[in-house]
Amino acid sequence: MSDPASRPDARGRDGSGGGGGGVGPVGASAGHAPVMLAETLEALGLGTREAQGHGAHGGPLVYLDCTAGLGGHASAVAALLPAGSVVVLVDLDAGNLARAAERVRAAAGGVGGAGGQGSAGCESPVSVRAVHANFAEAPHVMAGLGLRADLVLADLGFASTQVDDAGRGLSFRQDGPLDMRLDRSRGPTAAALIAGAEAGELERWLREYGEERHARRIAGAIVAARAQGPIETTGQLAGIVRGVVPRGAEPIDPATRTFQALRIAVNDELGSLDVFLEAVSRGHAGGAWLARGARVAVVAFHSLEDRPVKRAFGGLVERGLAEAVGGQPARPSEGEVAGNPRARSAKLRAVRVVG
Repeated sequence: MSDPASRPDARGRDGSGGGGGGVGPVGASAGHAPVMLAETLEALGLGTREAQGHGAHGGPLVYLDCTAGLGGHASAVAALLPAGSVVVLVDLDAGNLARAAERVRAAAGGVGGAGGQGSAGCESPVSVRAVHANFAEAPHVMAGLGLRADLVLADLGFASTQVDDAGRGLSFRQDGPLDMRLDRSRGPTAAALIAGAEAGELERWLREYGEERHARRIAGAIVAARAQGPIETTGQLAGIVRGVVPRGAEPIDPATRTFQALRIAVNDELGSLDVFLEAVSRGHAGGAWLARGARVAVVAFHSLEDRPVKRAFGGLVERGLAEAVGGQPARPSEGEVAGNPRARSAKLRAVRVVG
């Protein structure tokens, strides 16, 4: 997951670099275009046609969006699902989750309210359940709801609202508190991690999570700077990094990889991805959350994310527990990248669970 505001191809789950007021596909709104929407719908077996049939054991079709964001993908999916289906939304950001649930209920034919109930008391054709949780907890969420997912999506980007909010500390383009937590109700902030980490640990984060070749130099500069006083803002941290990394060596801001590394460390993003992929790797028979024949799609935005997805899905296919869906990986079209530069680095992989 690259730094959200560091370069033209930095990604946002529902963030559009293009904007504009035209009418986009279902699930898109001005300034909030879900990445690779058409390709995702195709990977989930929806395409441009309404889904047919039923889910596991003849029950309702169940769609699980593990990283709901602002509901861009989920609202498009909900509009294509048959009546009686269930949409389960999971996200770390409680505010975005509430907005996503409202948006998805509207797309599904309701106007908000819990349990898929419309404002006039009429039941929406699709039931929507919203759960505030990390996507690594999605299997437990489904077990708790007593549901098995037929369609699963994990978009590893994050919403443009998170990037644009200086108070979250995700971007070095605007000064704000050095927080970086996607869920501000849990875990230490980036400022707290920096304050307590040894130089060697800082270097490891920068090297492993940021793929930063100046990791040792930056870690040393951070340790030296914090000895003079706490590092509490994004501006402070960016200034420290820019002071020791030569600008112009790469086409990105010198602080790019440092912000990426710390954000990954703060949110344990790769650890969460590993837990999620391990649950997927157990297949239908290995857990109580995936239906037989379930389609699982993951949108990754850089190699640190894509490599474990490729490895996990490849292992499933080799063991005969899944079939690859479509070309691996699918990439955004030139037209999408032109309209939304944040989609440039996206890769979509999908499998159909058969065992």
